Amino acid sequence: MDLNKVMIIGNVVRDPEVRTTPTGQTVASFAIATNRVWKDKEGQRQQKAEFHNVVAWRRLGEIVGQYIKKGSKIYLEGRLETRSWDDQNAIKRYRTEIIADNMIMLDKAGANSGGGSNAPSSTQEQSIEQPAPPAEQEINIEDIPF
Repeated sequence: MDLNKVMIIGNVVRDPEVRTTPTGQTVASFAIATNRVWKDKEGQRQQKAEFHNVVAWRRLGEIVGQYIKKGSKIYLEGRLETRSWDDQNAIKRYRTEIIADNMIMLDKAGANSGGGSNAPSSTQEQSIEQPAPPAEQEINIEDIPF
């Protein structure tokens, strides 16, 4: 059994570039940054950003082009795919990309960083926002079912 599945949460680092193929399919290309934070041996806080190239096809590409902007926070599911080509100097080049299957916009509705208030939250119209419990409600250990 094989599995090629990617799930990331990050910030869009540039506005998506939306194109249409000669066959009429929409494709959007953009990049997402994910940050990793840890403490080193001396207890100092360290941080490293990873940049991921993303490609979204067809309807998801249209949604990306319409609602996603630089700075948008999104959850993305997809698969890794590596393509190769020869550049102008006949040097073989490679690029690994995430081919997006599903996306959820995590920005609050109406925020300046993208994802307007009437934007669909994903290709399946999912929403991951859940109401927070009231601040004064205390969790009793006996109420936990496991």
